Amino acid sequence: MAAVCGQFMEFHQIHGANVKIDKMGTRATRIQSFADGICFSKCPLAPGEIFLVEIEDKELGWCGHLRMGLTSHDPRALEAVPEYSLPDLVSMGQSWIFAITRNHNRVLSEDDGEDLSPVASRNSKSFFTDAYLHVENIRIPRDKLVGRSRPGRFSHILDDLYKSNTLPPTARRSRIGVMYVPKGQETADMHIIINGEDMGASAKGIPTKEPLYAVVDVFAATKSVHIIQVEYGFPSLQTLCRQTIQKHIVHRMAIDWLDLPELLKHLCKYE
Repeated sequence: MAAVCGQFMEFHQIHGANVKIDKMGTRATRIQSFADGICFSKCPLAPGEIFLVEIEDKELGWCGHLRMGLTSHDPRALEAVPEYSLPDLVSMGQSWIFAITRNHNRVLSEDDGEDLSPVASRNSKSFFTDAYLHVENIRIPRDKLVGRSRPGRFSHILDDLYKSNTLPPTARRSRIGVMYVPKGQETADMHIIINGEDMGASAKGIPTKEPLYAVVDVFAATKSVHIIQVEYGFPSLQTLCRQTIQKHIVHRMAIDWLDLPELLKHLCKYE
């Protein structure tokens, strides 16, 4: 399976009591307290399809961060959206949700060997040069998977930190995704992707007979997230032009020096 055909991702209209979804259905903001922030994908995920969000805003004073995973519960069938994804939604069964951490809640197998760190086992050369992230037999364009800093004097330094995934996984502008990989016999493994890096299988043997929805819990210190749309298959002409321009500059602020239309400069700096 080289890639999947993407759909336009949105949040479901059913969500936690303290969450506000914007008109586009792509931004979720917790408007008060620290809980009741559960959101679902509007549609079930296809095999190999990633539901990717960027942390847009954080709130000081709370302990805990974003939680993410999958559920086979149709949001429309819930009597009420639970206050917490952990443990409330998980305790209802058929939900696989984890707090986002550096060394993710990885399920180990006999083939993993002694070095259990996904970071240590990554081929750094291919990480920076391969245009795709390979998760078993799934291939996902890497372009949108990695967080990017706001354009500024030191943005090129921060961008390198996102690319190497050395910042805290729940830092502002980090991009975190969830997906599942079919394993046969109507089961699948769930993978969490942090800034373009596969954290390994977080849950194995997930039944796929029922549709699986993405779950995003905008919890505690995480205040707001928005969905990043991922392009599958061949990149668009717009994406290819942007990548070509970015490849030949020192850092994003240098785009201002180019003789380009302002709209194109904006696209190159922010996307």
